[in-house]
Amino acid sequence: MADKVLIVDDSVSMRQMETLILKAGGYEVVEAANGKEGVARLTDDITVVITDYNMPEMNGIEFIEAVRGGTVNRSVPILMVTTESEAEKKQEGKRAGATGWLTKPFEQDQLLRAIRKVAAPADF
Repeated sequence: MADKVLIVDDSVSMRQMETLILKAGGYEVVEAANGKEGVARLTDDITVVITDYNMPEMNGIEFIEAVRGGTVNRSVPILMVTTESEAEKKQEGKRAGATGWLTKPFEQDQLLRAIRKVAAPADF
């Protein structure tokens, strides 16, 4: 059974691109258009979450805090994939509970490497 990744991003085109990359890499994918939808779609069989930083209704930081403070899959690795690259924003993500950070734009292999890295944090 393939690992399952939850993609939380308000950009349809970004979700589609990430889905294509992940499926080609052998992953199953669940999509959510914002943080609230992401919290609702998070299940115990999700092995990694990708979230954007800037989203309406619930931004990426609020989403991570909701996951970490929730009752479903609280310790799931979360990769923040965003255009934000400032050290201050990265620290905010880390404090909220992000496991990793990848700045857009990225190459296909960069996303797959980042997913593998956060999914097996003992390896680095």
